[in-house]
Amino acid sequence: MTPDQVLADVRVMLIDIIGAEYALGLDISMATTFEADLELESIEFVKLSAMLTEHYGNRIDFVGFLADKSLNEIIDMTVGEVVTYIAGRIDATTAVTVDA
Repeated sequence: MTPDQVLADVRVMLIDIIGAEYALGLDISMATTFEADLELESIEFVKLSAMLTEHYGNRIDFVGFLADKSLNEIIDMTVGEVVTYIAGRIDATTAVTVDA
């Protein structure tokens, strides 16, 4: 799965979380920040985590991904960081499945 495909998936999830009306004025890209641009609250991160798990299954561990970050890193995190993590995890699990 390419980063562009993952970005499209994450963009749909984020629009669902923040609301289509709020998202109208936004261009959710790899450079979009969760805190400054999207103004995501912690409960909305929980919802994003649940949506990612529902969509990608156990191929990703979003909670574990966040746990490795400091509070400042989470505050400054971009959509691109999440997309890159997911794309990398999917590629890694696909490679293991294909090799098995």
